[in-house]
Amino acid sequence: MAKLSLVVLAASAAALLIPDQQPLNHPELQMPIRRPSEDDDSKPFVNTEGLQDRIKIGSLWKRAEKLYEIAQKGEEEYGHPTRVIGSKGHLATIDYIRSELAALGGYYNVSQQTFGAVSGSVREFRLTIGSHVPNTTTTMGLTPPTARKEPVFGDLILVDNVGCNKSDYPSAVKGNIAFVKRGECSFGVKSLLAGQAGAVAAVIYNTDPEEIHGTLGTPSKKQVATFGLGGKEGSEYAELLSRGKVLSASAYIDSTVNTIKTNNVIAQSTSGDPNNCVMLGGHSDSVAEGPGINDDGSGSLSVLEVAVQLARYRIKNCVRFAWWSAEEEGLLGSDHYVASLSGEENLKVRLFMDYDMMASPNFAYQVYNATDDSSPAGSQALRDLYINWYKDHGLNHTLVPFDGRSDYDGFIKGGIPAGGIATGAEGVKTKEEEAMFGGEAGKWYDENYHQIGDDLSNLNLTSWEVNTKLIAHSVATYAASLEGFPKRSKQLGVQSSPQRKYHGKKLVM
Repeated sequence: MAKLSLVVLAASAAALLIPDQQPLNHPELQMPIRRPSEDDDSKPFVNTEGLQDRIKIGSLWKRAEKLYEIAQKGEEEYGHPTRVIGSKGHLATIDYIRSELAALGGYYNVSQQTFGAVSGSVREFRLTIGSHVPNTTTTMGLTPPTARKEPVFGDLILVDNVGCNKSDYPSAVKGNIAFVKRGECSFGVKSLLAGQAGAVAAVIYNTDPEEIHGTLGTPSKKQVATFGLGGKEGSEYAELLSRGKVLSASAYIDSTVNTIKTNNVIAQSTSGDPNNCVMLGGHSDSVAEGPGINDDGSGSLSVLEVAVQLARYRIKNCVRFAWWSAEEEGLLGSDHYVASLSGEENLKVRLFMDYDMMASPNFAYQVYNATDDSSPAGSQALRDLYINWYKDHGLNHTLVPFDGRSDYDGFIKGGIPAGGIATGAEGVKTKEEEAMFGGEAGKWYDENYHQIGDDLSNLNLTSWEVNTKLIAHSVATYAASLEGFPKRSKQLGVQSSPQRKYHGKKLVM
């Protein structure tokens, strides 16, 4: 079966948390700090009520209109509006954010952080087992092509256990197609081990009945063309193979993997204690398939509007805003940022707040269920701040897994307390949530998630305004005082961070 191209990305090796990696310096930390002027003294000290009152849906809507106009710059290359990295729409998004910050009279030091990202696209693929074409075949993100981008042939060879060790791959894999069960280690590791064993391709079948939508992550030269297969079909083939049935197969993937450069935008207040920074962010890019006005236009514009309004106030603790690039296919920008922090600079970031999708049309007020048991100390305090704000305003909320699906993941792995809120993506609203938030049970929170329809008509303005006020509250609270918030420890906690099924919105294991 053939499908149109799908752009996928992963961090370059330099962006990973490698133990012997030398820390990179940050341009925004090297820039001269502007001394507070008399004008700063005339500003009121930040307070949560005042900052929240400055959040108006009219201003947010104007920003959304501008962002959609920017997304239309991608039409010439992609045939529709998009802000995917490397497109004119994304480059213009970065320019827009920088220009809005530059108009604030030097309240922020603004910089771009350039990093390499690996971009991959699959133009066509086909898997045949025996005389049957499986219905639940997918390809892994960042898969290499089959040899010479032509079909390869061989027997389907069942790999022992779940294929996480070299010893799991029998000698018969060489010159054939490895058939591997999902579980315990990453898809990228399975593909690598299959390649090292001499397989011409690999098929990873799901432990759940449905399709796998995963990624191999950072590419390796030893990885092979890798498919995903739904668990129902996969289990049936595994059963036949385990009973000695010989299944011939053919595999074909026409794909490319390239490295491009893109940019994070970082804005740090020039006032406030630089040794105690409150950090927050959203991602500036969309998927290739659409303009991304909710995902994450809503979150990135909320962050921008709060940054603009905060410039009217004096603050005690520095505030650092970020607009991450290449989030959509693997949290690349945020991963790179955290990996490049020196130990000293890492400890200056007291907390990170993630704001990804604030205006889903069939929304729920979702709070990431971050706890200090499984995340750096302070993450639970962030969770409780959001919960208490919703309660104080008579609004319902629901807790959702803190499972690595957005830009907080790199911070958690880097030992930095993190949390955030969201309004839902491809998940299905329950009857209970319909009673709590309105909308319609049985439908996605955002029926246009990662699609062309994520445009100006795809925003719930009530949810967007409410959540932007909550973002303002979170910033004002910690910009004014970190009293009682756990102090950072020199133990960065990378090793103790739990392995997650997700890294971004694609499965990695």
